[in-house]
Amino acid sequence: MNATKVIANTDKIETARLALRKFTVDDSHFIVELLNTEGWLKYIGDRNVRTTEDARIYLENGPLRTYVDGFFGLRLVQLKANKVPIGMCGLVKRDYLDHFDLGFALLPNYTGLGYALEIAKKVLEYAFDTLEQEAIFAITLPANFSSIRLLEKMGFSYQHNVIVPDTNEELSLYSIDKER
Repeated sequence: MNATKVIANTDKIETARLALRKFTVDDSHFIVELLNTEGWLKYIGDRNVRTTEDARIYLENGPLRTYVDGFFGLRLVQLKANKVPIGMCGLVKRDYLDHFDLGFALLPNYTGLGYALEIAKKVLEYAFDTLEQEAIFAITLPANFSSIRLLEKMGFSYQHNVIVPDTNEELSLYSIDKER
């Protein structure tokens, strides 16, 4: 099954330490913080989100729109113990890719603690077992070595570089199939 519309209404994706839930407009303050971290700006790109109003618009036109359109989308990652938001993770439908793209980003204070691997593995498991996807892609800047290491640790393998149609940016394409 290619990256076709999948109804993903579950709000119950959890690991031992983390919970994944849909974003709401109430997460605007967190979005301002996350989208302006050094790592986000360097490896994902400036989305010009500087205010909570910018963040609300970003959420409405991004993650919240994907839920309405019936896609899994990006979701908020929070610590299970105290519900503190620490990042985002999810499946993105990109017009130029045949399969969903696994995306993830964490606040700097929460990197290097195994959280990204923990939640990304759970999302991947959900994609294969519940959404019945045959393969999942991941794209990253060729110089984003920490993301590449994480993808390889999960079993993704490099395929080739792709040029993003609307930006002409060159990204490395990784994939993993259901048989992983």
